[in-house]
Amino acid sequence: MAAAIGIELLTEEQYRDLQQLGNFDMKTSSWLKTPPAIREHGGAIFGDRRYDHVFLYHNGADSYYAARGFRGWLRV
Repeated sequence: MAAAIGIELLTEEQYRDLQQLGNFDMKTSSWLKTPPAIREHGGAIFGDRRYDHVFLYHNGADSYYAARGFRGWLRV
């Protein structure tokens, strides 16, 4: 979906950098760019901020969390 609208998902590193600019995903979580080796097994990475700490997790891309949003960037 992100590619269809011209957005590239944030990598884990970019997501951590974003969290240095403010507090994001304190009540939600966002899908992040997942390495192909993980995607090939049906997995996906997502992140959030809880307890003043940035967490990165994994889950099946087809899990009941599939409707969660994503964090991305757009080059203008």
